[in-house]
Amino acid sequence: MDTKQVGEIDRNPEKLKTLYSQIIDNIGEDKSRQGLIRTPLRAAKAMEFLTSGYEQDLNTIINRAIFDEDNDDMVIVKDVEFYSLCEHHILPFWGKCHVGYLPRKRIIGLSKIPRIVDMFARRLQVQERLTREIAEALETALNPTGIGVVMEAQHMCMMARGVEKQASKMTTNAMLGTFREDSSTRAEFLRCI
Repeated sequence: MDTKQVGEIDRNPEKLKTLYSQIIDNIGEDKSRQGLIRTPLRAAKAMEFLTSGYEQDLNTIINRAIFDEDNDDMVIVKDVEFYSLCEHHILPFWGKCHVGYLPRKRIIGLSKIPRIVDMFARRLQVQERLTREIAEALETALNPTGIGVVMEAQHMCMMARGVEKQASKMTTNAMLGTFREDSSTRAEFLRCI
């Protein structure tokens, strides 16, 4: 079993390029035709970008952007776009993430929330785990009274293959602390998003 931790990945673009070349061969295409000559390299670079979240960590992303603030009112960042890859088919899924938290006298820099979303989205994922990982990371960083994360996404594995349902969307949520325990807090968050 591979014991590498997140951030310890040995990227090998040439190996990825070779593997994509083999895929093109295996589907019966001519990788020497003009439109496909550089495709293995482009696909390798795309995959490296789409999985770059494995090379990131929470502390580096936050980079001391947590501030003491005498505020205990709900903070909401909504409609954060994200793109990820389904771990079952390695097909894209994408959508919007909505995050809310009740500060315990600490707030986080606004740009850090989308960066945290991207860090976890740019890994092979299932939406359920992605939602929970974002909530738990923010809980670790801020120790808020409560946190809520709602994600809405469309999945190519359902749209372009399998059941082929193009209009379907999946919604997941993770509610921690007051957002889980207090229905009025949860309802306020859901109303706001």
